[in-house]
Amino acid sequence: MTAKVIDGKEFAANVRAQVQVQVAKLREEHGIKPGLAVVLVGEDPASQVYVRNKHASTVEVGMASFEHRLPADTGEADLLALVESLNADPKVHGILVQLPLPAHLNSDLIINTIDPAKDVDGFHISNVGLLGTGQKSMVPCTPLGCLMMLRDHHGKLAGLNAVVVGRSNIVGKPMAQLLLGDSCTVTIAHSRTKDLQAVCRGADILVAAVGRPEMITGDFVKPGATVIDVGINRIERDGKAKLVGDVHYASAAAVAGAITPVPGGVGPMTIACLLANTLTACCRANGLPEPEGLTA
Repeated sequence: MTAKVIDGKEFAANVRAQVQVQVAKLREEHGIKPGLAVVLVGEDPASQVYVRNKHASTVEVGMASFEHRLPADTGEADLLALVESLNADPKVHGILVQLPLPAHLNSDLIINTIDPAKDVDGFHISNVGLLGTGQKSMVPCTPLGCLMMLRDHHGKLAGLNAVVVGRSNIVGKPMAQLLLGDSCTVTIAHSRTKDLQAVCRGADILVAAVGRPEMITGDFVKPGATVIDVGINRIERDGKAKLVGDVHYASAAAVAGAITPVPGGVGPMTIACLLANTLTACCRANGLPEPEGLTA
């Protein structure tokens, strides 16, 4: 068996195109331009790349992009004041504080100061609680992207057995909640799960988000299963730096029915879903119907 490759680049391009159409419609019919504010504290190289990509993607779909770059020694009071000002700004519909923050800043305090309606990362405790109780919320971008790809591949997910390997607040836990919301039978597993291989082999949908390079090999995969690899790990192989996922791609692809590659799978969907969340937040703020196919 050779697995179908779920092309995240192509899927993300389609999502961005849908967002662009809806943004143009908002401007033409209602005179509204969705706005996304991104706050970067410090000069972490990876964060700088992410912020630059987010800015370019935001402008590309016709949204307003508001960047706030602050020095690494920014005080907590100053950062909180900036967040409060963005909460009050009607031109800003989405707020993202780039993580990780410098060690002297309380990330939970900062994130929970964001207006939950503008929390397009879905990390505010109110959104976590709403998602966990099946209510309308802002949904974390990476799990939302995974859900979109799974719905596209399978159609309805009801009744499928899903195993999520990883229990982080950013991916593992919200991913499990989303799959439950689509009526999957869900198991959350992790690196300390007893007989992890046997647990994974029971999955029709296997989501790997454990943060360990190529931990999930082909003998963890049920024949014909759909494998979603959330991991992005930098390793050195044959003297060269390489990006790999949490799944050993070659062995898993020989067994699975469908699989996401790394790179080019889940990764591109994260920014696409950030734009979708900003559009959704804008529609909600203005009492307009939410965009179809771009929410959980």
